[in-house]
Amino acid sequence: MKSEKPLILVTNDDGITAPGIRTLVEVMKELGDVIVVAPDSPQSGMGHAITISDTLFCEEVTIKENFKHKEYSCSGTPADCVKIATQEILHRKPDLCVSGINHGSNSSINVIYSGTMSAAVEAGIEGIPAIGFSLLDYSLNADFEPTRKFIKTITRNVLKNGLPKGVVLNVNFPKLKENEIKGIKVCRQANAHWEEEFDKRTNPQGRDYYWLSGKFVNKDEGDDTDEKALEKGYVSVVPVMFDLTAHYAIKDLNEWKLNE
Repeated sequence: MKSEKPLILVTNDDGITAPGIRTLVEVMKELGDVIVVAPDSPQSGMGHAITISDTLFCEEVTIKENFKHKEYSCSGTPADCVKIATQEILHRKPDLCVSGINHGSNSSINVIYSGTMSAAVEAGIEGIPAIGFSLLDYSLNADFEPTRKFIKTITRNVLKNGLPKGVVLNVNFPKLKENEIKGIKVCRQANAHWEEEFDKRTNPQGRDYYWLSGKFVNKDEGDDTDEKALEKGYVSVVPVMFDLTAHYAIKDLNEWKLNE
């Protein structure tokens, strides 16, 4: 008797019709049974936001007539999509959740703001092995073909080996042709940040408004970071913990005189 195919939940933050998720769906169909639950519109930069002050809509949609798997368009955030998928749509807990392929980087500190990674983290909280995939190309016409082989390799390994408890994977691809990508590197998150700037303007009614901009600053010179791996032409894989406790700091804080 053949074993049951793995059930794979696919989501993203760029919206259900984005080219990135379309590529990811095609790859996942080669590895298991696919269910798509994704936002009905772009949700980039939403972090781990959830909808609590508005209604949520989730409707089955047809993206292509010949698709044999089911797809659902959700009015909420990426984290909402995972929640409603696991609680209302799926007949069992999925064997894997994959999020992406994001149009743009989620390396380094970007993981904090990422809707793509928030979906993966939400799945991880539910005890589902999860991976977020991102390509360092913000263009709507980004070429995702070079990522296919590497996505398969990483996904197959996760399905076979599982992930450590409390860990999800943050995977980023350099903007290169497949034959230019040197391989896959497991690494740490670079210690980098955004230096924000606000472009202040005034509308015709005299009311001030702002556009957020800024530049990404990486002063981490380590050779074991995701930024360095991407710079050198490798796919970066960072194991991410959603337990935010700074365990190393507990001892120092316990030496404070907190109860006097």
